[in-house]
This record gives sequence, C-alpha cells and structure tokens, in this order.
Amino acid sequence: MREILSTHKELAHKLAQLEQKIEKHDEEIKVVFDAIRQLMTPPEPKKKKIGFIVRERSAQYRTLSRKAVKN
Repeated sequence: MREILSTHKELAHKLAQLEQKIEKHDEEIKVVFDAIRQLMTPPEPKKKKIGFIVRERSAQYRTLSRKAVKN
C-alpha cells in the first residue's frame, strides 16, 4: 500500500512538473509569435514634404550699418 501511495505521489509530482514546463513553453511561444507579428507589419510610409526644394545658393543680402542709416 505504501508503495502505491509513493508511486502515486511521484506521478503527481511529475505531472505537476510537466504542466509547469508546458506553461513556460506556451509563454515563450507566445512571445516568439508576437515578435514575428511585429516584424510582419509593414512600416508606416514616410510623409512626402509639400512644396519645392531650392537647390541653388541663396542670395546674400546686406543690411545697412547704423552709420549709413543716420546719414
């Protein structure tokens, strides 16, 4: 009778260990699938600038000095 109880306890303990491993693996698999889903989502398209681009040098404007303005 003691042998049966001890084997029953051992089996129960092993089953509990297996359940813990399965739960851990399920969580790890979920993390992997979440990462894959993130990689599969397309990136947001870049917004195109409105307007035009000037590719030439700007003109140099000169300001009058204070002395020139007083005269």
